[in-house]
Amino acid sequence: MTEQPTTRTNADAGADAPDAEGEEKLEARVGWRYTLAQVKRDPTALVGMCIIGVMIVIAAIAFVDGVLFEYLSDYAFFANLGVHQYVLAETFWVNPAVDPGSPQILRPPVGLTNQLYPEDPGTWAHPLGTDHRGRDILVRLFYGTRIAITVGVISTGIALVLGVLVGSVAGYYGGWIDDALMRGSETLYAIPFLVLVIAFMTAFGQNLIYAMVGVGIATIPTFARLIRSRVLSVREEDYVEAARAAGVRDRNIILRHVIPNSFAPVLVQATLQIGVNILIIAGLSFLGYGAQPPTPSWGQMLSSSRQYMLPNPWFSIWPGIAILITVVGFNLIGDGLRDALDPRINN
Repeated sequence: MTEQPTTRTNADAGADAPDAEGEEKLEARVGWRYTLAQVKRDPTALVGMCIIGVMIVIAAIAFVDGVLFEYLSDYAFFANLGVHQYVLAETFWVNPAVDPGSPQILRPPVGLTNQLYPEDPGTWAHPLGTDHRGRDILVRLFYGTRIAITVGVISTGIALVLGVLVGSVAGYYGGWIDDALMRGSETLYAIPFLVLVIAFMTAFGQNLIYAMVGVGIATIPTFARLIRSRVLSVREEDYVEAARAAGVRDRNIILRHVIPNSFAPVLVQATLQIGVNILIIAGLSFLGYGAQPPTPSWGQMLSSSRQYMLPNPWFSIWPGIAILITVVGFNLIGDGLRDALDPRINN
C-alpha cells in the first residue's frame, strides 16, 4: 500500500506557528522605550518630571549668566561687548549678589506685612520680599537653583560611578576581592556622614567643589552594596557563562553584561539620592561649608535668615520651600522609575 500524503489545514498550521503578535507584545515590554512609556503614564512621575524640567531650565540660565559670562568677561572681545557676570540679571531684573544702593532690608512679600513694616505691605518690586542686605529674595532663589541642581547631580554622579565599579567588581569576582572592597565600603559607611564630609572639607578646603566630592565619596557604599547584591545573581546567568566560555575578558563582561543587567535599581536609587544630596549640601551651606557668600545658595540663605525669623519669617520660608519642591520632584521621578522597572508591577 502506498502511503497517502497528509494534508494540513490552515487551522493546524496556525496552531503550530508562533504567535507573532504575542511575541511582539512581549518584546515591547523590555528596553528603555518601554520604561520611558511606563514613566510617562505615571501621573506622579509626570509631575516630578515637570518640576525638575523647570528647575533644570532655571539652572541652565543661571549657569550661563553666573558662570559662563564671568569666564567670557576675561576676554577683551566679550568685555567690550559688555559681557560680565549677572549681566542678564542686571538687564532684566536685579543683581542677585550685589547689595543695592538704597536697600530696603527685610521687606515682606507682596501684600503682606511683618514686624518691621506693620503698616507698609510688600510690593511687586520685590514679590517675595528682601533679605537682610536688601537683596531681592526671588532673584536669589532663581540663581540658587544652579547650585542645588549642580551639587545634587555631580555628587550623585561621583558616588554612582565609583560605587557601581566597586560593587560590580566585588560581586563578580567574590572571594578576597569581595571581602576587601566591601569591608572598606562598610568602614566608610560606619563613619557618621556629616563628620566624614566636614573632615574631608577641613582637610582640602571649604568650597563647593570639595563639598560635592566629599558627599560623593561618602555615598559610595550606598551604590556599591546595592549593585553588588544584583551582580551576585547576574554573574550566574547563562549569557555570562557563555561570554566566559568564549574567552571574553572579565572587564568587558562586567561593562557589557553584568552592569547593564544590574543597573535598574541603581538608577532608581540615583534619582532618589540626588534629592538627598541636595538636602545634605544645603545643610553644609547652612553650617558654612558649602557655597560661600555672596554666591546665591539656598542653604546659605537659610543660614542668613536664622537671626531674622521673628521680624521676617518669610526670609527663611522661601528657601525651605524651594528645597522641598526640588527634593519632592526627584523623589516623584524615582517612584515612577521604580514602578516602571519593577517586573512584579508590570505583570
